[in-house]
Amino acid sequence: MLINHDTRRTLDTVVDLLNMELDDLAALRGFVERHEISGIDVLREPDLAAVRSIRDRFAQVFDTEDARAAATLLNALVAEAGTTPRLTDHDGYDWHVHYFAPGASLAEHLAADGGMALAFLLVEGERERLRRCAAPDCGRAFVDLSRNRSRRYCDGRTCGNRLHVAAYRARRRGAAD
Repeated sequence: MLINHDTRRTLDTVVDLLNMELDDLAALRGFVERHEISGIDVLREPDLAAVRSIRDRFAQVFDTEDARAAATLLNALVAEAGTTPRLTDHDGYDWHVHYFAPGASLAEHLAADGGMALAFLLVEGERERLRRCAAPDCGRAFVDLSRNRSRRYCDGRTCGNRLHVAAYRARRRGAAD
């Protein structure tokens, strides 16, 4: 499956939003800066509440097992954001499409661009790539972009490695008995 750079960055942004602690405006500002989200100058408490709501709706898309339910969720999300596709080449990036209207709030921006990135996966028949970590104590979201759709953990170096080491130690204990 071919995913362009801009869609990949947007999927990464959605995943980070799903997995982060969004406790205050400072965390939200850090998120905006980390993902270089353009056109966002001032953030206020209502922005924080609106972004939390969008995050909850993205979580519903990740957690549903049904493509039709995911499509319904995404259609509503994108429609409410007032999607306005337009070509842009700002801040040193080549031409790409923004789906949010000029002057959109951060929540509208995330809903439009993130909703469309998730919709592209659904259209390609790749909804099953939206996953939660298989580690019992984790549950973080990720997008499995592996060639054979076999990724099970949010991070193989932490969750995956921890479970593999635990299984190895359990086998060793079993062999010693």
